[in-house]
Amino acid sequence: MTSKTNVNYHKELVRLQRELVKLQSWVKKKGLKVAIIFEGRDAAGKGGTIKRVSEALNPRFCKIVALDKPTEKEDTQWYFQRYVTHLPAAGEIILFDRSWYNRAGVERVMDFCSEEEYQEFLRCCPEFENMLIRSGIILIKYWFSVSPEVQKRRFEERTLLPRKRWKLSEMDLKGREKWHEYSKAKDVMFAHTDTKISPWNVIDSDHKKSARLNCISHILSQIEYENVLPEPIEIPEIDETNHYARTPIDEQKFVPKVYTKDSFE
Repeated sequence: MTSKTNVNYHKELVRLQRELVKLQSWVKKKGLKVAIIFEGRDAAGKGGTIKRVSEALNPRFCKIVALDKPTEKEDTQWYFQRYVTHLPAAGEIILFDRSWYNRAGVERVMDFCSEEEYQEFLRCCPEFENMLIRSGIILIKYWFSVSPEVQKRRFEERTLLPRKRWKLSEMDLKGREKWHEYSKAKDVMFAHTDTKISPWNVIDSDHKKSARLNCISHILSQIEYENVLPEPIEIPEIDETNHYARTPIDEQKFVPKVYTKDSFE
């Protein structure tokens, strides 16, 4: 495919998001079940892409799943169990910000699971995903690939910007030290789970904006959909036949107007 040139990022993002809205309407109308997995190294741009995918969609039917570490109870359950509860029902799109692949990545590299648990995951995962797909779930998997140079630059940015500081954790720094261990874990994971029925789709994410657009464009290509958006709705006029005398406005406590409509360029 020939790459596009001279693209205005914001205009193209809006265009693609408009198509996502059409896709969501189609998914809801047809009762489709869509699960999209976002995996990759720390600072690879998964969160930013998920935000752009979801921000124009109805949050009642497009949900982001970003699970914390397992509880003591969850540690005793079948490994996939806590993820199963978040799988899509008819008409839903579920975005997994990391997923069951934690076991093949961070848990493997940081020794959070045993060798037996790890090998069992590699055996079970393809079977588990085959079951999901046979049940009617549309499963799409993305791996966000970032170079060590770009990851370092993004980590350094997070140390300097207060609004991004929360994104940098001790685990991220340990993962940085274990770059090569993560590389090996990713390659082994792909060898077992990059299957014909459930393939991995790799996103080059060294450039965030192009990665976001490429991912959304690919999502749209994975599901055939039609435009079933409703026609524009005529907004009714206010019924003035039953007029109500409002409480005086000066009796209400308004937020101070630090900004007004004249504040903006």
